[in-house]
Amino acid sequence: MLLNLKDILQIAEEKKIAVGAFNAANLEGLEAILGAAEELGLPVIAQFAQCHENLTPLEVIGPAMVYMAKRAAVPVCVHLDHGETLDYLKKALDIGFTSIMYDGSVLPYDENLKNTRLAVEMAGKAGASVEAELGSMGRRETGSGDTAGEDETKIYTDPELAGEFAAASGIDALACSFGTTHGIYLTEPRLDFSAVSRVRSATGGIPVVMHGGSGVSREDFAKAIRAGVRKINYFTYMDKAGGSAVSAHIERQKGKPLFFSDMASAARGAMKENVKEAMRIFAMQ
Repeated sequence: MLLNLKDILQIAEEKKIAVGAFNAANLEGLEAILGAAEELGLPVIAQFAQCHENLTPLEVIGPAMVYMAKRAAVPVCVHLDHGETLDYLKKALDIGFTSIMYDGSVLPYDENLKNTRLAVEMAGKAGASVEAELGSMGRRETGSGDTAGEDETKIYTDPELAGEFAAASGIDALACSFGTTHGIYLTEPRLDFSAVSRVRSATGGIPVVMHGGSGVSREDFAKAIRAGVRKINYFTYMDKAGGSAVSAHIERQKGKPLFFSDMASAARGAMKENVKEAMRIFAMQ
């Protein structure tokens, strides 16, 4: 069942939970995400990040995402994560994505707002939703870079500015920087949950999106959700689970023939179990 982001986050708001948003960088990941959601009977967001274009082009994986979402037994939003240009956003909308994220967080405020408003206008014509970002999770937006120590490139979201931005842009959800970082944490994150509450208050209750969800403790997830987080982006540990499964398969097959299809199957199964575990936490189960 294909829904847009606004509708799927309304489900989360009514239940006071967060919906997991998992990146499908390949078909195995997509199958893992939708399989996990159907087994648990929970809504899910299957998303593709522009930074994964080198892994699987959007025009290849995108139609498969829309096709499979329409036939899923649970509500599914097909979302473009961290779209960096308006042309790329339009490509996703033309494919049938029901939600797009314009990431202008590294731009000056006025330019970010201008482009976000154009994204909202484009999405509105397609019946799609828009997520934007104010603040920054730091240099590791694509999951690369040094993770040691505090990232001085982080810019924490200003609640008052978030209120102005949400009202002026017409977005449906806002990615809020409150201490998370993309990728693997080598030190325990210091999260400011009051920032989430203040952003929710300043924006009139707009759903807050948590980027950098991998590696956060169950307790901190619960605090973030209680503060108003309704969408949690999660990819790194899912991807790592798939890689670990392949590594274990190779170890078991020492001295025996290796087949890619077997490795892909092992990765898909491991990713599905990891996604299920994350989804249970996000649903406060």
